[in-house]
Amino acid sequence: MRDPMVIAAMAEACLLRGALGVRLESPEHIAAVRRRCPDALIVGLWKRTFTDSPVYITPGWEEIVAVRAAGADVVALDATDRPRPAGQRLEELIERCHRELGVPLMADVDSVAHGLRAAQLGCTWIGTTLYGYTEATESLQPPGWELLPGLRAALPETVTLVCEGGISSGEQAARALAEGADAVVVGTAITGLDLQVAAYVRRMADPKIS
Repeated sequence: MRDPMVIAAMAEACLLRGALGVRLESPEHIAAVRRRCPDALIVGLWKRTFTDSPVYITPGWEEIVAVRAAGADVVALDATDRPRPAGQRLEELIERCHRELGVPLMADVDSVAHGLRAAQLGCTWIGTTLYGYTEATESLQPPGWELLPGLRAALPETVTLVCEGGISSGEQAARALAEGADAVVVGTAITGLDLQVAAYVRRMADPKIS
């Protein structure tokens, strides 16, 4: 499913059925969708792992530049206060991004405090993406419902609040809007065909089924 042509076809199908944009991982996937869907709104990121940091969503300058060059309209990055690879600092990355690239940034956060700090530093999109996925929130289960009201109340109206993570139904997406989100990202519930098939197979193989 990670083949760029497959990703591009899935993105086009979503856009044709009403999605306002797509969030894509890796420069090759971003470029493939940009070629196939030249007018699409693309939020791009690049997941990379480093031994000296737990941050993996667009962790540094090299990744930001690559995501933007591939065709992303908005660059998403980890905006928690965790240490970044090679000692890079979030505030310096944001400032350099504005100065040299002029691209909007989406801050992936796990808390209200991190979201507000990211907005103060200049991120114009704030997402609940990392709720449940950091050391501080690993005991919590997304979606990050508890983050939305607090963020919406404290963020400027010009900042786009995105609910991402754990959304698996239309009802949950509607609830996210009611709780204060401006937009909703749905990931695995749409793209995880392998997981959906596996779930059907497990259920059908259950000896308790009469």
